[in-house]
Amino acid sequence: MTEAILLVGGKGTRLRPLTVNTPKPMVPAAGVPFLTHQLARARAAGIDHIVLATSYLAEVFEPHFGDGSALGLHLEYVTEEEPLGTGGAIRNVAPRLRSAPGDPVLVFNGDILTGLDIAGLVRTHRTCGADVTLHLTRVPDPRAFGLVPTDDTGRVTAFLEKPQTPEEIVTDQINAGAYVFTRSVIDTIPGDRPVSVERETFPGLLAEGAHLQGLVDSTYWLDLGTPQAFVRGSADLVLGRAPSPAVPGRRGEWLVMDGARVAPDAKLAGGTAVGPGAEVRAGALVEGSTVLRDAVVEPGAVVRNSLVGAGARIGARTVLDGAVIGDGAVIGADNELREGIRVWCGARVADGSVRFSADCS
Repeated sequence: MTEAILLVGGKGTRLRPLTVNTPKPMVPAAGVPFLTHQLARARAAGIDHIVLATSYLAEVFEPHFGDGSALGLHLEYVTEEEPLGTGGAIRNVAPRLRSAPGDPVLVFNGDILTGLDIAGLVRTHRTCGADVTLHLTRVPDPRAFGLVPTDDTGRVTAFLEKPQTPEEIVTDQINAGAYVFTRSVIDTIPGDRPVSVERETFPGLLAEGAHLQGLVDSTYWLDLGTPQAFVRGSADLVLGRAPSPAVPGRRGEWLVMDGARVAPDAKLAGGTAVGPGAEVRAGALVEGSTVLRDAVVEPGAVVRNSLVGAGARIGARTVLDGAVIGDGAVIGADNELREGIRVWCGARVADGSVRFSADCS
């Protein structure tokens, strides 16, 4: 068996207001906290021991998952007192690992939805005798990412910052956020200060002549760092486009959790998920969206590609398109909120007061 470190300490700043009350990995996607999907996929790949590196709202994780036995896992939790960066977080949890110095340790991030063949990544690491093996994916436009070129054997040759000109785009391969470390390599990461594994650890290892292997896996991959991406990822899980053994129901156009109520003439489509206790009332249309616990979508409302926070209320005939509504917010009737608008937790928007606004907090 391979053990793993799961990095779940980020504040999820880009996901606000979703992460005001909930850490990013615990925001529900396809009916369950996103972290559930990652843990279930790791277990399916043969991993049985996972150490969670927590920080922001760290107290939320253990009450929900406990010791992991319900998922067939043994979970442990380590909380950073001060932010340590990705490399520092890995080093901080190292005392909880059980692996021998030459054993592989999987490390993955708590905000990546992927169809990666986890067992295949570990197998590649063992076969190549690498110090670190990185999951790489190809993207059509890599300008927003750091580039990771490899030679014809898959060995990493460089780590390049975000390219600024066409001439700098030497590959479409990017770091996809999952790694296998040989256990002894983790102990070389400084343990007394913040460290970025992407900007310091990997380039430093490469400069020292370490063997860093890349595995290009072009199955489903999505960084859930923005609200729009998170909504899309949840819909893809419901639709079956993204793999997970933890989706609590049959894949299809919609997923309605126990305790939710949907009017007979309401329409759900596009991978919509409706959380426990939520209501979608008469004549409403909810498409490609996530409606969290105890939220209410009033009669005739239209909700597309949006996220409605826990306990929020969407007024009658209101239209949301690409919107994020924070927990407990109330949007009055006859409003129209589009194009990435975010409404803060607990905010109130009066009837008929907003059309196409870019900001509402």
